[in-house]
Amino acid sequence: MGAPVGGMTALRYIAIEGPIGVGKTTLCHRLAHSLEAQRLLEAPEDNPFLGPFYQDPRRHALSAQLFFLLQRARQVDSLRQPDLFAGRCITDFMFEKDPLFAQLTLNGPELALYQGIYERLAWQAPVPDRVIYLYAPLDVLCERVARRGRREEAPMSDDYLARVATSYAEYFSRYRAAPLITVDARAMDLVGNPGDYARLLDALASDAPVIHLPDSGQLRA
Repeated sequence: MGAPVGGMTALRYIAIEGPIGVGKTTLCHRLAHSLEAQRLLEAPEDNPFLGPFYQDPRRHALSAQLFFLLQRARQVDSLRQPDLFAGRCITDFMFEKDPLFAQLTLNGPELALYQGIYERLAWQAPVPDRVIYLYAPLDVLCERVARRGRREEAPMSDDYLARVATSYAEYFSRYRAAPLITVDARAMDLVGNPGDYARLLDALASDAPVIHLPDSGQLRA
């Protein structure tokens, strides 16, 4: 049986992260509904440079990345507003992950420009009370991206998605800024399987620094 909502009263900011297509937004909607939380969602469809980036990464990488950086900075600013933190907020992104994409797509003076802007904005970002990191094999990610059929993602290469997934795995293998729950999104169905979802709620209520699902008995400092 899942942990009662009351067991998570200290959690005001829960962030869900993972590579493109892994199911972050879907889980965000479900958690927000069951925990009576507000949602703060990425809006990739608002980025006018994203489609051109997937078609010609070298030409459009900087404009696409800076758009996302400024968009996420505005969202982080809203996280700091008292009316939002009067309740619980769940996001399908972390501001701190933005450099992962920049390091994949930018280099030289463009990367230096990005890093200078990022450093000026990063101090504002609050640290989540819990982070949920979803991961899945490349074939699962590719299938999910294709199934959702977003026009701007159609030109995205499997190689780029593989590099994104690898960057996420490396980043979260050493992440210690907040308690972390890692979830194998192929092995667990957090939307369709009530038992899997209940295990996630139990993990959210735990004070363990790192929890691995489905191997939730294996905790480590």
